[in-house]
Amino acid sequence: MNYEDLYQSIQPGQKSVKDSLASLQKLFKAVTREEENGDIKNLVRDLESMKETAASLAASLKELKDTVESFDAKAYFENGDFADQMLESCREKGVDVRGEFPVYEMFPYRVKLDVENQDLYLDRKKVQCMRPGSFVDTVKAGQEKLNKASFNALTFVNELSDAYDLALMKTGKNPGADIYLTSLYKYLAPMSRFRKDYDQQSFAFDLARLYTSGVEETKNGRRFQFGPSRNNVKAIRILDRDGKEQYLATICFIPAG
Repeated sequence: MNYEDLYQSIQPGQKSVKDSLASLQKLFKAVTREEENGDIKNLVRDLESMKETAASLAASLKELKDTVESFDAKAYFENGDFADQMLESCREKGVDVRGEFPVYEMFPYRVKLDVENQDLYLDRKKVQCMRPGSFVDTVKAGQEKLNKASFNALTFVNELSDAYDLALMKTGKNPGADIYLTSLYKYLAPMSRFRKDYDQQSFAFDLARLYTSGVEETKNGRRFQFGPSRNNVKAIRILDRDGKEQYLATICFIPAG
């Protein structure tokens, strides 16, 4: 199954509906004018034309509705056709995607397919869309908007440094020790209601912007360094300036001087 096939099949019906609506609008203007002028002969004629056009419109709408209802949306999701075509559209449009059915990452978004209800989720937001290409366009537009949004890398790294210091106090580690970024996230968003507004994907996106910003130290001169981990579960996947994936697991802030 392919939504594009359905889309092509409904185009003639859509044009018929459009033409009928245009005719009705034109006839309505004529009828209004004839009513004002007392032109009974033409009024009767145009009212009959409106009746015939309305009947044609109703028939076109029924045919259009029957065509759309013949599309088995549940099977389209269940058999994986939607997912396959979504992934193909990602490749065509240059949208990085990772994951396996039914959960994917299109950095920094998390995409989930709800097969049972034929729903799509972009992060926590439900998206009503059965056209893979259109959905990928939505994702790409969102990514471009996020990338253009203002971001103060220095402010973010200072906040990250404060969370790092708090983590050192809690864990008893020495200054300069590596701390997992996933642990620092919990200090940045300590309560569930905070994490709802600033989830880990948003945190990963800010890390990516810091990573590509060129900022190398905090306002008080503390340099920082990201590190990897043998435990990929702890690593946070980001995309660098060239769109290549990088895995950041830890960070350390080196005392100034």
